[in-house]
Amino acid sequence: MESLVQYCVEHPLLTVGVTAAALGAASLAMGNGPEPVKQAFSLDRQSVELPGPEHIHVSPLNDYANGQPVIQDGFHPEINTCYEALESGLKASGDGPCLGWRRSSDAPFQWMSYSQVRDKAFQLGSALIQKGCHPSNATNIGVYSQNRPEWVIMDRACMAYSMVAVALYDTLGIEACKHIINITEMPAIFIDKVSKLDTLTDILGEDAAVKLVVIFDGPIPEDKKEEFEKRGIELILYEDMLEIGTNNRQEPVLPKKDDIVSICFTSGTTGIPKGAIMTHDNFMNDIKGLNVFAMDQFWMSKDDTHLCYLPLAHQYERLVTYTLLQVGARIGFFQGDIKMLLDDVQALRPTVFPSVPRLLNRIYDKVMTGVNSAGWVKRTLFNMAFNKKKAELAKGIVRNDSLWDKLVFKKIQNLLGGQVRWIITGSAPLSTDVITFLRVVFGCLVSEGYGQTECTACATLTSLADMSTGHVGAPIPSCMIKLVDVPDMKYFAADDKGEICFKGPIVFKGYLKQPEKTSEAIDEDGWLHSGDVGQWNRNGTLKIIDRKKHIFKLSQGEYVAPEKLESVYTQLSLVAQAFIFGDSLKSCLVGIIVPDEEELNKYAAKKKLTGSFKELCEVKEVKEAILNQISEHGKEAGLKGFEVVKAIHLHSELFSTENGLLTPTFKNKRTTLTEQFQEELMNLYSAL
Repeated sequence: MESLVQYCVEHPLLTVGVTAAALGAASLAMGNGPEPVKQAFSLDRQSVELPGPEHIHVSPLNDYANGQPVIQDGFHPEINTCYEALESGLKASGDGPCLGWRRSSDAPFQWMSYSQVRDKAFQLGSALIQKGCHPSNATNIGVYSQNRPEWVIMDRACMAYSMVAVALYDTLGIEACKHIINITEMPAIFIDKVSKLDTLTDILGEDAAVKLVVIFDGPIPEDKKEEFEKRGIELILYEDMLEIGTNNRQEPVLPKKDDIVSICFTSGTTGIPKGAIMTHDNFMNDIKGLNVFAMDQFWMSKDDTHLCYLPLAHQYERLVTYTLLQVGARIGFFQGDIKMLLDDVQALRPTVFPSVPRLLNRIYDKVMTGVNSAGWVKRTLFNMAFNKKKAELAKGIVRNDSLWDKLVFKKIQNLLGGQVRWIITGSAPLSTDVITFLRVVFGCLVSEGYGQTECTACATLTSLADMSTGHVGAPIPSCMIKLVDVPDMKYFAADDKGEICFKGPIVFKGYLKQPEKTSEAIDEDGWLHSGDVGQWNRNGTLKIIDRKKHIFKLSQGEYVAPEKLESVYTQLSLVAQAFIFGDSLKSCLVGIIVPDEEELNKYAAKKKLTGSFKELCEVKEVKEAILNQISEHGKEAGLKGFEVVKAIHLHSELFSTENGLLTPTFKNKRTTLTEQFQEELMNLYSAL
């Protein structure tokens, strides 16, 4: 055996050739091979334009010819509320495992059944009523916690008694949290740990309606109890609430489909957050539309498992969770430490993996860094396997059971547990290279969704059978989409370009107590204006090409969309994050760049530069190298001259939600970044 290995090392070309020939022969011996993924509509006509001057697009799956351009109450008519969806999951699962958790990386996942979750929700809801919370749709209950089973149980408890869950989260800041507590008049709030009591002390003003704080993990220090009692606020443990509810059981007060299920406060990048009013009907129609779009063959089922780590405070994860609970699937929760996320994934072995570009890009970078640093034989075999499976993608074939998977990709697939059949990405664009990489290497379906909080998270989805990239798919059957003119940016609907607008049962009911903001978002004809600029492709798919908001004009009159440029620059190996800044009194752009630490260390070693990561960020040669890379890549990407940054400052700490520089959906908080780096930005302009 040792002599064979030695021979392979000494004769790499022959080794690769023999391996390829053997794999090719084995593939032929397997017969016709797998069938391509099928979709219920033609990939050449993924949306239909309705007659009329508005150029409205709808899904070809709708009965649009008979005047029904959207699905509404016609799919699973017995399920009209999120409460009924969860009851459906109990039946579908046969009272199987529902919510899972583990206390450490050494511990296995523990599970609560669907009936146990339901019982705890009834206990908790009953206890809230016993504590003075009125069981009605006018009662808002706060939750300020990381994802965990108790979060879902609290949410379901609110549903069972027609109350409304309102989420708070760390990156909102104290003033925003005060605003939310006051505008919702919440009488009770749930928190995950005692340490948050200090934050609550700052958040809860004299006029706050909060009289009850429920803590998931104790014990509660006596001094804290006394401190809050003086303010007329009771502190109580979650377990004690369950006991109170057990002894004082209340009959459910079930919601109606048009009742509010949540008020989701958008994190935004500027100003006080707005509370989007979301109904049961909003969520149910989004789930119905997605189900019809994906077809039962690929849709989620009781056999699926999901790791809940994206914030439940936002629509994306809430939509995913409600969907999986409706079909009776299993939902496991991460430990709460994002650094341990892959460890949790590998322990749970999920079958569906909703994610965001930030994480998927990291996985891509980690794998490709390993491939590029490997020896010639491994690198060549990887590239050969990749190209063979990529050729299958072109035929619509997605699989993870080929010989290439077994010999080359299995170890990589195990990074996500080895069972993933469907990756869903949203919240920001994902590059075409990464999407293709995921389909090839993980051998699973990959869908990119597009939407926003105000349209229940998802309005378009890429077809499971469409292996092309560079777009966000077509309208799902529960909404209509049209483009409207943006004259200042020279986008016109007649040219199939314009601001993206949504209409249908997935559109929210407005912003809480902010009618003027609501009228800015929803026009008099009921169209929700997204602020994104899109373009219809010939096959009926939608491409995001610009952003109406966050654009600014340079002194020479040119408009700049910084988010588009940031997505271009972060494709570079040396760039981890970018913040592009422009001043209307200046003729060029400058930027704050966070280098990729691993790639920068490699560059430094190659150039014989020494120092810590922070010290390397201050080296002139490093700055020049990154600026040159940005300039060259900008030209290759077709950027105009004024879109290429002329000066940069290197920052050694990643933008994150923890340091307040990213929103919870990992978008740059532009106002905060501008304030934090004001001195550096002005210095960059002064030096030009």
